[in-house]
Amino acid sequence: MLEKLIQWDQDTFIYLNSLGSEPYDFFWTMVTKISVWTPLFLWFLVLFLLKFPKKEAFTRITSVIGLALFITGLTHWTKIVFKRLRPNNNEEINSYIRILETPSDFSFFSGHAASSVAIALLVYLLLRSKIKWVGLFFIWPLLFTTSRIYVGVHYPLDILVGAIVGLLSGILFYRLHRAIAPGTS
Repeated sequence: MLEKLIQWDQDTFIYLNSLGSEPYDFFWTMVTKISVWTPLFLWFLVLFLLKFPKKEAFTRITSVIGLALFITGLTHWTKIVFKRLRPNNNEEINSYIRILETPSDFSFFSGHAASSVAIALLVYLLLRSKIKWVGLFFIWPLLFTTSRIYVGVHYPLDILVGAIVGLLSGILFYRLHRAIAPGTS
Protein backbone atom coordinates (compact mmCIF):
# COMPACT_ATOMS: atom_id res chain seq x y z
CA MET A 1 0.00 0.00 0.00
CA LEU A 2 2.75 2.46 0.96
CA GLU A 3 4.67 1.61 -2.21
CA LYS A 4 1.58 2.32 -4.34
CA LEU A 5 1.05 5.63 -2.57
CA ILE A 6 4.66 6.65 -3.12
CA GLN A 7 4.45 5.62 -6.78
CA TRP A 8 1.25 7.62 -7.22
CA ASP A 9 2.93 10.60 -5.56
CA GLN A 10 5.93 10.36 -7.87
CA ASP A 11 3.80 9.89 -11.00
CA THR A 12 1.54 12.79 -10.06
CA PHE A 13 4.56 14.99 -9.42
CA ILE A 14 6.07 14.13 -12.81
CA TYR A 15 2.79 14.94 -14.55
CA LEU A 16 2.24 18.25 -12.72
CA ASN A 17 5.88 19.31 -13.05
CA SER A 18 5.76 18.60 -16.80
CA LEU A 19 2.95 21.16 -17.21
CA GLY A 20 5.43 23.96 -16.63
CA SER A 21 6.74 26.00 -19.53
CA GLU A 22 9.60 28.40 -20.00
CA PRO A 23 7.53 31.61 -20.31
CA TYR A 24 6.30 31.09 -16.72
CA ASP A 25 9.61 30.02 -15.16
CA PHE A 26 10.56 33.49 -13.96
CA PHE A 27 7.22 33.99 -12.21
CA TRP A 28 7.31 30.64 -10.40
CA THR A 29 10.97 30.91 -9.41
CA MET A 30 10.20 34.29 -7.86
CA VAL A 31 6.99 33.17 -6.13
CA THR A 32 8.84 30.29 -4.46
CA LYS A 33 11.34 32.60 -2.69
CA ILE A 34 10.47 33.51 0.89
CA SER A 35 12.13 36.92 0.52
CA VAL A 36 9.66 37.92 -2.21
CA TRP A 37 6.88 37.68 0.37
CA THR A 38 8.56 40.06 2.86
CA PRO A 39 6.16 42.92 1.96
CA LEU A 40 3.23 40.64 2.84
CA PHE A 41 4.77 39.86 6.24
CA LEU A 42 5.30 43.57 6.85
CA TRP A 43 1.69 44.18 5.80
CA PHE A 44 0.55 41.66 8.45
CA LEU A 45 2.56 43.60 11.04
CA VAL A 46 1.11 46.94 9.94
CA LEU A 47 -2.46 45.59 10.02
CA PHE A 48 -2.05 44.31 13.57
CA LEU A 49 -0.62 47.68 14.65
CA LEU A 50 -3.39 49.64 12.93
CA LYS A 51 -6.33 47.50 14.01
CA PHE A 52 -5.52 46.78 17.66
CA PRO A 53 -4.24 48.61 20.72
CA LYS A 54 -0.46 48.35 21.09
CA LYS A 55 -0.42 45.60 23.75
CA GLU A 56 -3.00 43.47 21.92
CA ALA A 57 -1.19 43.96 18.60
CA PHE A 58 2.07 42.86 20.23
CA THR A 59 0.42 39.73 21.63
CA ARG A 60 -0.96 38.83 18.20
CA ILE A 61 2.37 39.49 16.47
CA THR A 62 4.14 37.37 19.10
CA SER A 63 1.70 34.50 18.43
CA VAL A 64 2.46 34.62 14.70
CA ILE A 65 6.23 34.73 15.31
CA GLY A 66 5.94 31.83 17.78
CA LEU A 67 4.03 29.83 15.19
CA ALA A 68 6.66 30.55 12.52
CA LEU A 69 9.43 29.37 14.85
CA PHE A 70 7.46 26.27 15.83
CA ILE A 71 6.80 25.32 12.18
CA THR A 72 10.44 25.91 11.24
CA GLY A 73 11.65 23.58 13.98
CA LEU A 74 9.01 20.93 13.34
CA THR A 75 9.75 20.92 9.61
CA HIS A 76 13.49 20.69 10.18
CA TRP A 77 13.27 17.71 12.54
CA THR A 78 10.65 15.90 10.46
CA LYS A 79 12.87 16.12 7.37
CA ILE A 80 15.78 14.68 9.36
CA VAL A 81 13.65 11.78 10.60
CA PHE A 82 12.04 10.84 7.25
CA LYS A 83 15.00 11.63 4.96
CA ARG A 84 12.90 11.61 1.79
CA LEU A 85 14.88 12.77 -1.22
CA ARG A 86 13.53 15.75 -3.09
CA PRO A 87 12.49 15.10 -6.69
CA ASN A 88 15.43 17.18 -7.94
CA ASN A 89 17.80 14.86 -6.01
CA ASN A 90 16.05 11.61 -6.94
CA GLU A 91 18.22 9.94 -9.59
CA GLU A 92 15.29 7.79 -10.77
CA ILE A 93 13.41 10.82 -12.09
CA ASN A 94 15.61 13.91 -12.07
CA SER A 95 16.84 13.44 -15.63
CA TYR A 96 13.34 13.91 -17.08
CA ILE A 97 11.72 16.51 -14.85
CA ARG A 98 11.93 20.28 -14.92
CA ILE A 99 14.28 21.47 -12.18
CA LEU A 100 14.46 25.20 -11.49
CA GLU A 101 15.69 25.04 -7.87
CA THR A 102 18.25 22.67 -6.35
CA PRO A 103 18.00 22.50 -2.56
CA SER A 104 19.99 19.65 -1.07
CA ASP A 105 18.05 18.99 2.13
CA PHE A 106 15.17 16.54 2.41
CA SER A 107 11.63 16.80 1.10
CA PHE A 108 9.06 15.49 3.58
CA PHE A 109 7.12 17.52 4.50
CA SER A 110 7.05 20.88 2.73
CA GLY A 111 8.04 23.69 5.04
CA HIS A 112 6.71 26.18 2.48
CA ALA A 113 3.28 24.54 2.69
CA ALA A 114 3.28 24.16 6.46
CA SER A 115 4.46 27.68 7.24
CA SER A 116 2.37 29.54 4.67
CA VAL A 117 -0.86 27.71 5.51
CA ALA A 118 -0.26 28.02 9.26
CA ILE A 119 0.61 31.71 9.16
CA ALA A 120 -2.16 32.61 6.71
CA LEU A 121 -4.69 30.76 8.88
CA LEU A 122 -3.52 32.34 12.13
CA VAL A 123 -3.42 35.83 10.62
CA TYR A 124 -6.90 35.23 9.20
CA LEU A 125 -8.25 34.10 12.56
CA LEU A 126 -6.62 37.01 14.40
CA LEU A 127 -7.76 39.69 11.93
CA ARG A 128 -11.13 38.43 10.68
CA SER A 129 -13.11 40.49 13.16
CA LYS A 130 -11.48 43.70 11.91
CA ILE A 131 -10.94 43.16 8.17
CA LYS A 132 -13.55 41.74 5.79
CA TRP A 133 -11.11 40.91 2.98
CA VAL A 134 -8.59 39.05 5.16
CA GLY A 135 -9.43 35.78 3.35
CA LEU A 136 -7.39 37.05 0.40
CA PHE A 137 -4.27 36.17 2.39
CA PHE A 138 -4.89 32.52 1.44
CA ILE A 139 -3.70 33.35 -2.08
CA TRP A 140 -0.17 33.34 -0.63
CA PRO A 141 -0.08 29.65 0.39
CA LEU A 142 -1.81 28.64 -2.83
CA LEU A 143 0.89 30.26 -4.98
CA PHE A 144 3.73 29.44 -2.60
CA THR A 145 2.96 25.72 -2.43
CA THR A 146 2.15 25.32 -6.12
CA SER A 147 5.55 26.79 -6.92
CA ARG A 148 7.29 23.93 -5.11
CA ILE A 149 6.06 21.35 -7.64
CA TYR A 150 6.70 23.70 -10.53
CA VAL A 151 10.36 24.28 -9.58
CA GLY A 152 10.89 20.53 -9.03
CA VAL A 153 11.54 20.28 -5.29
CA HIS A 154 8.42 18.77 -3.67
CA TYR A 155 6.06 15.90 -4.31
CA PRO A 156 2.29 16.48 -3.93
CA LEU A 157 2.15 14.48 -0.67
CA ASP A 158 4.94 16.64 0.79
CA ILE A 159 2.73 19.64 0.13
CA LEU A 160 -0.52 18.00 1.26
CA VAL A 161 0.99 16.81 4.56
CA GLY A 162 2.70 20.19 5.01
CA ALA A 163 -0.64 21.95 4.49
CA ILE A 164 -2.37 19.67 7.01
CA VAL A 165 0.42 20.27 9.54
CA GLY A 166 0.03 23.98 8.84
CA LEU A 167 -3.74 23.88 9.40
CA LEU A 168 -3.39 21.99 12.66
CA SER A 169 -0.56 24.25 13.85
CA GLY A 170 -2.48 27.39 12.96
CA ILE A 171 -5.48 26.16 14.94
CA LEU A 172 -3.24 25.15 17.87
CA PHE A 173 -1.56 28.54 18.02
CA TYR A 174 -4.91 30.32 17.72
CA ARG A 175 -6.17 28.36 20.71
CA LEU A 176 -2.94 29.05 22.60
CA HIS A 177 -3.30 32.74 21.80
CA ARG A 178 -6.86 32.76 23.13
CA ALA A 179 -5.78 30.88 26.28
CA ILE A 180 -2.90 33.29 26.93
CA ALA A 181 -4.84 36.43 26.00
CA PRO A 182 -8.45 35.74 27.05
CA GLY A 183 -11.07 37.99 25.50
CA THR A 184 -9.22 38.26 22.21
CA SER A 185 -10.03 36.38 19.06
